[in-house]
Amino acid sequence: MSSSASPNVPASSPSPEADPWVERYLLELEAGRNASVYTVRNYRQALVEFHAWYQQTQGRPPDWPRLTRDDFRLYLRSLGRRNLARSPIHLRFSALRGFYRFLLREGQVTKHPIRDLSLPKRERRLPQFVPVDRIAALLEAPLKPLNADSEKPPTRAQIATGLRDAALLEFIYSSGLRISEVCQLQVADVDVAERRLRIRGKGRKERIVPVGRPALAALNRYWEFLGPVRPPTAPAFPATADSVVAVRPSEIQVHLKRYLLAAGLDSRLTPHKLRHSFATHLLDRGADLRSVQELLGHARLASTEIYTHVSTERLKQAYQAAHPRA
Repeated sequence: MSSSASPNVPASSPSPEADPWVERYLLELEAGRNASVYTVRNYRQALVEFHAWYQQTQGRPPDWPRLTRDDFRLYLRSLGRRNLARSPIHLRFSALRGFYRFLLREGQVTKHPIRDLSLPKRERRLPQFVPVDRIAALLEAPLKPLNADSEKPPTRAQIATGLRDAALLEFIYSSGLRISEVCQLQVADVDVAERRLRIRGKGRKERIVPVGRPALAALNRYWEFLGPVRPPTAPAFPATADSVVAVRPSEIQVHLKRYLLAAGLDSRLTPHKLRHSFATHLLDRGADLRSVQELLGHARLASTEIYTHVSTERLKQAYQAAHPRA
């Protein structure tokens, strides 16, 4: 268990939100490793929660270099008593593991107390995706209000938003992009002639991916509406018609709910489900797993293999429904 603070580590603040090493780690995640806003948010919540738990149970803030595996075993048991699902437990310990790797790199600890800690096995949930026959309706949904008969024509801002969102959704589905990746695309990242994109993924890793003609056509319509030629470093998808900053993922998430309803789909689906749809539809049509892994920017093949289970499950369902001796 922890004791007094180590001399080479700043004393932890009684407030978990102000822990200096947590803040430095989150800053490195965001600025140095290009983690998504969702990863930074979730890791912050996980580390703040552990800090608060330790403060409450031990009567003092955690002294990170002096914590032992027993401390984290106790924390794991406390999460189990709360009947948390396995995925939230893994998320919390992923944040803690990453934090200790950071402290090791900074020379502030000499051991990783949770490196080999056993966690409950993750539930294997199949990713949700949009069926092929519903994709077109979803991708066309942002343009519906612009084409509707109405006494009041859409404003310039409404047209810009509709054209932008239609192109942005096309890009996510066409190239299997994360919403953070598509929102941070710059004009120079889009090679129209070669029909490919330069993507800045997780951990500042770059990859080159193809993009389809419908997506490029949607982007061209949007850019033509915006007016003059845009500089190379301008966002491909700005927040507004006259903005110099990129649209935020949170805004697209809000708009997507409306488009899903318009397309007759579950409004709880997220932009990431378009990425799932991209991978599932490719594998359904014979793409090899390694190629899909590269397109998605997955570091491990295991992350991509989940999509083969989706395709296999659909084949089993078709077999059960159609074969006379299934």
